[in-house]
Amino acid sequence: MTVEVPAGNIHGTDAGGEASHRRTLSRINPCILVGIPMSELENPNPDKLQQPKVAQPPTGSTTLHRSGGSRFQLAIAAVAAFSTYFCMYAFRKPFTAATFDGQQLFGLELKSALVVSQLCGYMASKFIGIRVLAELPARRRAVTILALIGFAEVALVAFAYAPMPVRPILLFLNGLPLGMVFGIVLSYLEGRLQTEAMAAVLCSSFIISSGVVKSAGRWLIDTWSMNEFLMPGIVGGIFVVPLILSVFVLQRTPPPNAEDLRLRQERRPVTRDERWQLWRSCPTGLTGLIIVYIALTVIRTIRDDFGVEIWRSMGVTEKPSVFATTEIFVAVFASVLNGMLISIRGNLAALRTTFIMMGLSFLIVALSPVLFRQGELSPLTFMVTCGAGLYIPYVAFHTTVFERLVPLLRQPGNVVFLMYVADAFGYLGYSLVLTTRAVLDPQTSVLPLFCQALTGISVLAGMILLIAWINIRRTVTHSSRTSHRVD
Repeated sequence: MTVEVPAGNIHGTDAGGEASHRRTLSRINPCILVGIPMSELENPNPDKLQQPKVAQPPTGSTTLHRSGGSRFQLAIAAVAAFSTYFCMYAFRKPFTAATFDGQQLFGLELKSALVVSQLCGYMASKFIGIRVLAELPARRRAVTILALIGFAEVALVAFAYAPMPVRPILLFLNGLPLGMVFGIVLSYLEGRLQTEAMAAVLCSSFIISSGVVKSAGRWLIDTWSMNEFLMPGIVGGIFVVPLILSVFVLQRTPPPNAEDLRLRQERRPVTRDERWQLWRSCPTGLTGLIIVYIALTVIRTIRDDFGVEIWRSMGVTEKPSVFATTEIFVAVFASVLNGMLISIRGNLAALRTTFIMMGLSFLIVALSPVLFRQGELSPLTFMVTCGAGLYIPYVAFHTTVFERLVPLLRQPGNVVFLMYVADAFGYLGYSLVLTTRAVLDPQTSVLPLFCQALTGISVLAGMILLIAWINIRRTVTHSSRTSHRVD
């Protein structure tokens, strides 16, 4: 039964009875004061226990309180993200369509010097983005994208008219802002139940855009006899209007809804202390993932940059056109496969599935050179098999791994911060590969080195991936027991 205490006994002002009131209150069960029946304390009904409150989305948005956008709206957002990043490549890659035959700078081939210069700027941009993009407010995303790419276009225009020794510096300045564009575009998509599918669409721009803008540059040179130094700025200018339209549509992406916030956690700008807090919540697991990403980047870079030499070593004097077509299908397959993970609502289950998929991919990569040497795989099948095994985990990092890990760690954070830590060190490894290529004897056969790298690095990456999973699983399990919440 409910026991009521007369108000006078609690709030009375009689000084002589003050001590008595204190003794009386000290013997009263606190639950009696809030009117909870003693019978329910002895035999509690779980259905009546107060449930923890779920964070509600802010009320300032006109779309957030409804559904976070219809499927059609989110599909448009994914296409806008694809288009925006596609356009960015028009300001980054066209100069590689030029040959700059016979031109040197400081004893180096001019094209090699330009590629390395832009890469250094792009890599520096990734390290800068770790802080800048992690703290970037949502309201500044669109303006920042246009400002960064605008700066890159100015560098390309100056590249056409600058003295030769200055041109590598201008390509460094061209790459410096462009490395941050991907993180801003990704920030529009993260933290949703549909993120994997939307990010997979974004990742497909990696496959298509580079070839298209290079073809556009080559067309201007061959058809219009355009100067090779002027061509990059012209190609960028062609894509200015599509870029502005794409960013305009992307900016109208509906924010995550209440269900997104409940299952994927709110993604907001994070301070330096919050970034360290996120990292310290699972340092071994996160470090392991970064190492795996670096290894993955290095293998993919060797395969891409030494492709001609690898084909020649296998007895193929010309890269078959069917391989280029198959490469697109492989990459699209990897994107679709990772995008299908939106069907798994539980974050831990989705992360487990992704790690299994990545582990199997590394196993395929490690076995492919063995089967090739035994004659079980043709050169084409070998290259396609190892390509598929490399691209599946690469896309997974962009679509699923960090997207599901952030809510599991239950710390303030966003995918962009973790992705840029991985990307920065991945590009550092990429630069080391370019350096190796520059000092490598042209007469040295690349194929044996490539096969050894495939097997050795894949096995190492698989082992580190397993260690990272064990650590992440332990961390998440401890966190779930502490908060009494199951993902």
